[in-house]
Amino acid sequence: MPPPRHIAILGAGPGGYVAAIRAAQLGVKVTVIENQALGGVCLNWGCIPSKTLLSVVELGEKLKKAHDLGLQLSHPPAYAPAQMVARKNQVVGGLVNGIATLLKHWGVSHVQGTGRLVNDRTVRVSLADGAETSIQADGIVIATGSASPALPMFPVDGYDIMTSQEALEIPRIPVRLLIIGGGVEGCEFASLYAGLGSQVTVVEMMPRLLPLEDEEISAFIERELRKRKVRIIVENSVKSVDKTDVGITSELADGERLVCDAILVSVGRRCNTKGIGLEEVGVRLGNKGEIEVDDRLETNVPGVYAIGDVVGKTMLAHVASAQGKVAVDNIVGNAKTMNYDVVPAGIFTLPEIGRVGLTEQQIREQGVVPKIGHYRYRALGKAHAVGDTVGLVKILADPQTDRVLGAHLVGMHAADLVHEAALAMQLNAKVQDVAGMIHAHPTHAEALMEAFEDVEGMAIHLARKRS
Repeated sequence: MPPPRHIAILGAGPGGYVAAIRAAQLGVKVTVIENQALGGVCLNWGCIPSKTLLSVVELGEKLKKAHDLGLQLSHPPAYAPAQMVARKNQVVGGLVNGIATLLKHWGVSHVQGTGRLVNDRTVRVSLADGAETSIQADGIVIATGSASPALPMFPVDGYDIMTSQEALEIPRIPVRLLIIGGGVEGCEFASLYAGLGSQVTVVEMMPRLLPLEDEEISAFIERELRKRKVRIIVENSVKSVDKTDVGITSELADGERLVCDAILVSVGRRCNTKGIGLEEVGVRLGNKGEIEVDDRLETNVPGVYAIGDVVGKTMLAHVASAQGKVAVDNIVGNAKTMNYDVVPAGIFTLPEIGRVGLTEQQIREQGVVPKIGHYRYRALGKAHAVGDTVGLVKILADPQTDRVLGAHLVGMHAADLVHEAALAMQLNAKVQDVAGMIHAHPTHAEALMEAFEDVEGMAIHLARKRS
């Protein structure tokens, strides 16, 4: 089979633009088709904007401790939402321009428009001016991402009832904010708006917030949110919403009625598979509307690949990027497969979470009782030095092989620190390999060393009773 001369990519999010650059690096002509801003949801309306705003609240939390740390402030700090949003837009704009520069550097053609598959080798593009053009390619990568679901019972107007996209613009700081959904997005926005001064209530239908995280970490975050006066209602759901003169009244499944000034709907994502020609070409979809792919990211139609949120596997920007590289490698003939066993992730609540691998519950469901090591930030010298001792490291190991099965961190820099455990898993290292490595002092990374040592009950700065 001759090598591909041209690859067309639908979507320029973290999957699409990375795939485009990798293909260009491999010497293939590339056209990327995007009808919105480069960088997709993550850069423009998700990961980067939310973390930019949360960084301000995080700084505000530190300033509240200024007096205790010996810093005298002449004026009490106050948030300026319009300035926060302006800075957020500046950060996003700079990164979007950076992607455009990279695409240009690598000779990637960027077509502003909406693409639709005509057959397994042709994409028709509707341009902004109403014209159409067709692009012929030897391989096609679908990277159209996901969006907030349209739920008729929650009529989003962008002000009283918002999705995450509108909430990032901080149209106002509501006195009372109801967040429907206690997953990653809901908990991050609870941290943001509680920090800005809103009275936040989170309603989650599952028994706990962050139901996919390790139970111990989930309980930790629930405690921290409650410290910030966030009301948490679990095993319940919102059945109706009604706008009244005194606010927005929501009735819960158990009959309780909540009155708030704004609602943030955070109940998952839907795959963007409509209107892109999948039915005509015969691309197979799953039960949730996701594109079905094999471990090479190829669909049931040879030569048509799909990556990112649209395949519904692990909806994370960095996973989309990794999938983009794998898909392009396969298109050009370099056989590669995706491995989802080691995928570190960060959740940017206050404090933030870092995790990789299996949870304790998942391991036990496999009939294995893991060896567990813990270490709390309050025993860490660096944490005391910077004035933030809230945090926990939890390491899970195989009792037979001592291989690392999972790591779960919550606290300052958790989303960065977890990569040490991820690397250990990637290299199939044993617990002692990490515990025995010298860690610099004073650093937050010492908490990982101590937690790995604690797997064997040998942590130095942790008092344990002798067995």
